[in-house]
Amino acid sequence: MIAIETNAADRRTDPLTINCALVEPLLVGFVRSEVRRVGFKKAVFGLSGGIDSTLSAYIAVKALGPENVCGIRMPYSTSSNETMDHGELVAQELGIRMMTISIADQVDAYFSHFPDASRLRRANKMSRERMTILYDQSAAQDALVIGTSNKTELLIGYGTIHGDMASALNPIGDLYKTQVRALSAHMGVPAAIIEKNPTADLWVGQTDEAELGFTYAEVDRLLARLIDERARPDELIADGFESAFVSRIGRLIQTSHYKRRLPLIAKISNRTIELDFRYARDWGT
Repeated sequence: MIAIETNAADRRTDPLTINCALVEPLLVGFVRSEVRRVGFKKAVFGLSGGIDSTLSAYIAVKALGPENVCGIRMPYSTSSNETMDHGELVAQELGIRMMTISIADQVDAYFSHFPDASRLRRANKMSRERMTILYDQSAAQDALVIGTSNKTELLIGYGTIHGDMASALNPIGDLYKTQVRALSAHMGVPAAIIEKNPTADLWVGQTDEAELGFTYAEVDRLLARLIDERARPDELIADGFESAFVSRIGRLIQTSHYKRRLPLIAKISNRTIELDFRYARDWGT
């Protein structure tokens, strides 16, 4: 069952519970304001058929209207029929434009020079190829790229820098996967998408949780205590979390920090970008 907050007591009982009726208009307003603030009217996003991209699409459509949102399916030769079908289902449900652009030719051409490349290298290459397509279509359609990475993935580094972690703005980046599911149910995302196993569709049979070695429900409970409530590791262990699990997640957060920031600039002046000069959005307006 997906919990939806009804009062403050619920939040104290379960830190992952959110007030979906409040969160929805906040995120819709965020997308509308930030797209228009920089002079755009349209948005593009990767239409994977997964719950994260679907929720981002539902928010973008409410913010900008279906005529201003384009979803792009970018399959590889091993992509599943389910992924393609669910992407089409989302486009039909929302009434948005859909494009399908295969990444197989460019990925295979590159790895023909590196036939022994690891699965990780191939997965990262696929993710970055997809993002280059999104940014090309951003220019072609005069549209901003909408992000689809949730808070869980961003914190543990489960994503590709300059790949799926890239975007102009991200409406779901402060929602844990558990909360993405709750808000998706609230906004009417099809049950088939909410209930299926999360996957980046990088190879046949790939699922996020099998690759990570833990479930989103498990890690979200830990992250909410560790990040939002600032609990110490010893407190988490006393609360019943396994010591090895606490240590592993802590390491993942620390070692993936470089993915969550702009390139680090060596400081030699009084106003260094992102250190002293941090007005990326509002400066001069």
